[in-house]
Amino acid sequence: MSLLTLSDVKISYGGIQAVKGINISVAEGELVTLIGANGAGKTTTLKAISGMLKPYTGRITYDGKEIAGKPAHEIAQMGLALVPEGRGVFPGLTIEENLLMGAYHRRDKVAIAQDIEVAYTRFPRLKERAKQTAGTLSGGEQQMLAISRALMSRPKMLLLDEPSMGLAPIMVQKIFEVVREVAAQGMTILLIEQNAKLALQVSHRAYVMDGGLVSFEGRSADLLHDPRVREAYLGEAA
Repeated sequence: MSLLTLSDVKISYGGIQAVKGINISVAEGELVTLIGANGAGKTTTLKAISGMLKPYTGRITYDGKEIAGKPAHEIAQMGLALVPEGRGVFPGLTIEENLLMGAYHRRDKVAIAQDIEVAYTRFPRLKERAKQTAGTLSGGEQQMLAISRALMSRPKMLLLDEPSMGLAPIMVQKIFEVVREVAAQGMTILLIEQNAKLALQVSHRAYVMDGGLVSFEGRSADLLHDPRVREAYLGEAA
């Protein structure tokens, strides 16, 4: 059953038609990735899903409800959590305070404390720096915190926008180990990722966006070996 469906969605952004009519679906428990060059419309699509932008036409259905145009906070309360490009942590708050912000709408204090411990087990570096302000962390540590904060809301679906951007290879490896782990536990994930090869290796299905349109789609394992994808997005000769 599809948890998220975009039907003929068109979005203008800054006077430009950034998304020109796309159809995307994500089934419950699936890890789906959007890949494509910069400016293809991937982040704009994610902003529309999360309520930061309103499509001028088309439908976005999440968990059986129309969400296009709903305020971002309402969409978040419906169980859809965004880890934005650039991480978006609260720099003046400590790691622990950032995690608590992720659970701001919850009242189950014992379970919140347990979820913080899960975050610290997943990313021991966060526990070591629990009382440190987020603004003093490295990019990789901030990404660990951003993902952990999103999971603190106990979402039904996770939106990840460029989680590997600007990170050292060893940190990218750690982040994607956790993405795999969370997906294996049944979390539904929509991933936007500049590292197309890595995105196709971890996901079940993929959509390739080009110029605001979906140019092709399919099982990630198939697209990983598709000559068009290999040449255009993996830097390999067809």
